[in-house]
Amino acid sequence: MPEGDTLARIAIALRPYLAGRVVTGARARLPGPQISRIVGQKIDAVDAMGKNLLIRFDGGLELRTHLGLHGSWHRYRPGETWRRPPSRAALVIEVPGAVAVCFDAPVVELFERRAEVVHPTISMLGPDLLAPNYDQAEAIRRLRDPARAEVPIGEAILDQRAVAGVGNVFKSEVLYVEKVDPFAPVGSLDEATLDRILTTARELLHMNARSDAPAGRVTTVDPKTGKKLAPSRLWVYDRAGRPCHRCGTPIREESQGSELPRTTYFCPTCQASASAVPAGAARRSAQRAST
Repeated sequence: MPEGDTLARIAIALRPYLAGRVVTGARARLPGPQISRIVGQKIDAVDAMGKNLLIRFDGGLELRTHLGLHGSWHRYRPGETWRRPPSRAALVIEVPGAVAVCFDAPVVELFERRAEVVHPTISMLGPDLLAPNYDQAEAIRRLRDPARAEVPIGEAILDQRAVAGVGNVFKSEVLYVEKVDPFAPVGSLDEATLDRILTTARELLHMNARSDAPAGRVTTVDPKTGKKLAPSRLWVYDRAGRPCHRCGTPIREESQGSELPRTTYFCPTCQASASAVPAGAARRSAQRAST
């Protein structure tokens, strides 16, 4: 699923071609919003918010897309052949000189901009790691919510209601960089550790959100110096069975989460919990005991 950095780069790529231009044509795959309402309106802004792309119009409307697992945005010149079949287009926006097509997105939603404060998704988002006004203290406060005390940190930082922008790749990468057991309950981590996790997540997301960033996510480059710290692009993600770049221990993968299980990659040595129990081992033992 595209993460906050990907959405930021999409916004950067689309903004010069859409912002300030009047929509001359629009259509959405049925069932969809009354997309014809945006025809004739000028696009005020194209922004990313967490994993959402928001297109705002001068008439007060706002268009939200969420790409899910397989969605993507493309930009074409008028008359240019699309790289994907038209049947996969969830949304098409035409402006003078450009056609923006959103393929395979499960969410295309049009609503009044004034309703953003009560929108069931937008209004519930936690602080956006890529936003200029990002509030780390508020993000930590949300993670510290008593309802999340027993939630594993690997699940908690994916919860967009706590902090917006982290997806499954950065979850594994950030926790590895900070040597944190992804299965450790949030309540077992001190505030300094949460601060380090969020700071690293923000640095890596910003590094990958730049318009000049290389294609594909990179987390093994120091965001401050640009120095490559490992031979691969990623530290642990999708590297199960391969040696840890720090200690040589084979990287492990485990399913994590009950509502929407996601694969977590980690080093059982570098990310051992404070009690010296290998990462994830306590959770697996508890599962065996309950069966």
